[in-house]
Amino acid sequence: MLTRKQLELLDFIRVRMDRDGVPPSFDEMKEALDLRSKSGIHRLITALEERGFIRRLAHRARAIEIVKLPEAMEKPGFTPRVIAGDRPAAPQPATAIPVQVHAVELPVMGRIAAGVPIEAISEISHHVAVPGGMLSGSAQHYALEVKGDSMIEAGINDGDIVVIREQGTAENGDIVVALVEDSEATLKRFRRKGNMIALEAANPLYETRVFPDHMVKVQGRLVGLIRSY
Repeated sequence: MLTRKQLELLDFIRVRMDRDGVPPSFDEMKEALDLRSKSGIHRLITALEERGFIRRLAHRARAIEIVKLPEAMEKPGFTPRVIAGDRPAAPQPATAIPVQVHAVELPVMGRIAAGVPIEAISEISHHVAVPGGMLSGSAQHYALEVKGDSMIEAGINDGDIVVIREQGTAENGDIVVALVEDSEATLKRFRRKGNMIALEAANPLYETRVFPDHMVKVQGRLVGLIRSY
């Protein structure tokens, strides 16, 4: 028997994995369940794992696999609290219908540091096919290979290919390609604080770097991720 919070967390993880292909971060889980600290999420995750509903993979960030769902989720009476950012899973068709997926070739503009910044990237190394649904409208897009582990708690690992929408502005919380002092490029979470810009890592081993806004130029925003296993 699971508690209400355990059921809510399991359903939140399930919906986010169906939508994004990767589980949410502990910070996202904490905000979704309106908990004060991540320690509460750790306890809920541990309880779900001990009861055999999920499995955590060692040495990988955000590596959670749903093993089974409780019977309560299959019953009509189960109605978990609506969580901001969720959407209901699409109903499964009675008969499988082949669907053609439109793919677009994007240039891979070399490697981007998810760690300390590296030299700015400007040369195409190769091309990669990405689903057309990952791209937005008529905007220009490009891809980068990730180098480093500073964004692992955002589900971005060393060697991943990130898909970037080319744009010069960002909202707080966006993961962006930032050009620092016109010479170094890095992949970080963007925060504006007055006339200062903070580039935040998603790994406690890396410090947040803060610059005057004139020293940072947004080169694009993360819109997708491709991983080879």
